[in-house]
Amino acid sequence: MTTTVLLFHPHLDQSRVNKALAGALDDDIEVRDMYKLYPDFKIDVATEQKVLTDSDRIVIQFPMYWYSSPALLKQWEDDVYEHGWAYGSDGDKLHGKELIIAVSPGANNYGRQGFAQYTIHELLRPFQATSRLIGTKFIKPFITIGASSITDDALQQRATEYNEYLHQDSLPILNDFE
Repeated sequence: MTTTVLLFHPHLDQSRVNKALAGALDDDIEVRDMYKLYPDFKIDVATEQKVLTDSDRIVIQFPMYWYSSPALLKQWEDDVYEHGWAYGSDGDKLHGKELIIAVSPGANNYGRQGFAQYTIHELLRPFQATSRLIGTKFIKPFITIGASSITDDALQQRATEYNEYLHQDSLPILNDFE
């Protein structure tokens, strides 16, 4: 199985969590630093579509910013998921592939009683809806809660778990409205 991680972090050199997660991955997993590739937001659509076509498991990794994703990720989605390629009557190029969101929200308390009053899964719902539209299997996200306060030991453990998670032969699909 070919796994590709699309890493969307605008300041990866200053990142503690996303850098550790990506750095723990074995060499058989390709990690693409999207902000390094596209600092001007001018995305090479053909290249990105080929990367996706060549991958069985697509991982979109990013820190959560304001309950959402970094700006380049949205631009990338708008450009790469073209009608007739990713969706629409002839848009079947991603059908059956696995899509995993690997997100690292800074806070610890997401849920009805927390300050955000929404769960992480609710905040990730647009990615799940997009997955449905483009025909990918939406795999249970890999979530590193409390990224801003995680201890070094806990981060090292989480990075090991990330590598192990992405190497599993079979991963749980997140069903509708879980």
